[in-house]
Amino acid sequence: MMKQFRTFLIAAVALLGFQTINAQAKTAHVDVQEIMTKMPAVLDAQNQLKKLSDTYSAEYKTMVDEYQSKIKKYDAEAATVTDAVNQTRQTEMQDMGKRIGDYQETAQKDLQKKEADLMKPITDKVKASIQKVGKAKGFQYVFNAADLLLTDGPDITADVKKDLGF
Repeated sequence: MMKQFRTFLIAAVALLGFQTINAQAKTAHVDVQEIMTKMPAVLDAQNQLKKLSDTYSAEYKTMVDEYQSKIKKYDAEAATVTDAVNQTRQTEMQDMGKRIGDYQETAQKDLQKKEADLMKPITDKVKASIQKVGKAKGFQYVFNAADLLLTDGPDITADVKKDLGF
């Protein structure tokens, strides 16, 4: 009886171990950063953002140059004009400095919004492609390689790139 119980226990443990191995999820990884840095749509978005940033930078530089020019002029003339004129000029310069600061803040917000508007459809497309490829290959989980300490399993980066057309 004890021998039968022992045999049954060994068989049960072996069966349980086999079921645990079968129940483990199939996982893979993908290098999202590699995909995003080489994806043509991302490169186009980056070019659009650079052009917009350059436009804002040029306008900002023009405003700052005008501001500095007025400061030099007003400093040179300060001793020869009345206190009322100097007070008016000081108020003008404070207003101008505020406008420059406001412009810089607005430009930064506009750039961030434009980046979000351009990148959201791209990231959605990449995510959908990863899900499609992962499911087609029978994986239950696909992890971003950048978040892993060990990437010794299947890598589907090339398959996702192919699915995205590059």
